[in-house]
Amino acid sequence: MRQLLSSLSYFSIFFAPFLFPIIVWIVAKDEYIAGHAKRALFSHVFPFLAAIPLLYFFITAHSLASAIGFVVLFFVIYGLSFVYNVVKGIQVLREYY
Repeated sequence: MRQLLSSLSYFSIFFAPFLFPIIVWIVAKDEYIAGHAKRALFSHVFPFLAAIPLLYFFITAHSLASAIGFVVLFFVIYGLSFVYNVVKGIQVLREYY
């Protein structure tokens, strides 16, 4: 059960990226589950935190090429975060006590 809840925190990027890890983190009494829920929440939020400076640079960009570059950079960061969550969810699901 520990692995299932922990991996669902990472896999929630498919169905409830922010809501599910927050609920698990608050409700879980087990440190193992709460720790994975906290890491999953951060990995879901990180691309959007990284988008704040990218949005500033996008707005102040003086050329279309640099603006497109910033958009591509955001999608690369989001894609890497997405892959990280899937890989980490599988790793946690395969762990044994």
